[in-house]
Amino acid sequence: MGELKGRGLQVMHESDEPADCVIVNTCGFINDAKEESVDTILRYAEARKKGQIGRLYVTGCLSQRYAGELKRSIHEVDGFFGTDDIPAILQVMGFDPKTDLIGERCLVTPPHYAYLKISEGCDRICSFCAIPLIRGKQVSRSIASLAGESEKLAERGVKELILIAQDLSRYGSDLPVEQNLPNLLRELTRVKGIEWIRLHYAYPAGFPAEVPEIIRDHDNICKYIDIPLQHISNRILKSMRRGITTAGTRNLIRKIRTTVPGIAIRTTMMVGYPGETNEEFNELLGFVRESRFERLGVFAYSHEEGTAACKMKDDIPEGLKRERVELLLELQQSISLEMNQQKIGKTFKTIIDGKEGEWLTGRTEYDSPEVDNEVLLKDPFLKAGDFCRVKIVSASEFDLIGEKV
Repeated sequence: MGELKGRGLQVMHESDEPADCVIVNTCGFINDAKEESVDTILRYAEARKKGQIGRLYVTGCLSQRYAGELKRSIHEVDGFFGTDDIPAILQVMGFDPKTDLIGERCLVTPPHYAYLKISEGCDRICSFCAIPLIRGKQVSRSIASLAGESEKLAERGVKELILIAQDLSRYGSDLPVEQNLPNLLRELTRVKGIEWIRLHYAYPAGFPAEVPEIIRDHDNICKYIDIPLQHISNRILKSMRRGITTAGTRNLIRKIRTTVPGIAIRTTMMVGYPGETNEEFNELLGFVRESRFERLGVFAYSHEEGTAACKMKDDIPEGLKRERVELLLELQQSISLEMNQQKIGKTFKTIIDGKEGEWLTGRTEYDSPEVDNEVLLKDPFLKAGDFCRVKIVSASEFDLIGEKV
């Protein structure tokens, strides 16, 4: 989008308005994402047949992996491109890639927060995951380039950086030794204007030992971390090739909570992995009940072509997978309600994201956009991007109701 805007084109994100050209960026990670991607392509293919749009291009992970199949089945698409094909897309649209526009970006988030992708690809060998097949080996960006982009974002009004990668923990493993996650965090804390730095997708095995202390010691790093654990059973963790044991997982969570009191931990669990027994699922339930994660997402296992687990028998019935998903989410819902009710009467620094009806919506440092709690309040003077102090007066499983202090 940044490249195209830099050439004078009007570019719209997720718009239903007629357009001379539509580019669909796809995901190929799990079945639900694949289905959503295909449905979106088909919707625009139909619009192209009716003359409502001009050219139609498809890019991203699904296109990278299944371009041949998509070409054979959806003929209305003018071109399919992979994950690193921005120059090729520009060329078919009649432009040459310009060095001075490389790295330009267009924010599709609200202007006060931005995602900062610190590396691309993954070197892990998790048995269920196709990301290394799609994205390739890890390629980290330099600390200097990330600090430079962060400074530009801050100049544009961004106040919150959300660090993302397929594997945050191994950031810099392909660079000189001093280029690592702890040093990157230290550098980003010096960027003027950035008040919150948030960490997403840290792999548990090899998690940098210094990071909890850095989170604790810097006020502009949110007391929040997203660290997908996937399971707790030793046997399943080994089969998943996660590189960590039950004991190692428990020790890591204990260290993070001990070092950073009050930290919010978001994690993801997978149920229905091939061979998962009732005992192993109950072990997972017990672990979640005991650990009391502030945020929890749950996926049902699905075979991914080309992965090691795809060679195993997918022997857990879909109905049982759904039942296990619902049991975990039901447990987490009760934990979330208890935790939110404990916030009643307390005051939190809150960033305002926008407005829904008569309510302003915001977040504390313990909540990431789109996936976590919202703080709802009413105030005629606050606007998106403002920070304020909010006292919580009531709470549900997923929302906090507050008043500006």
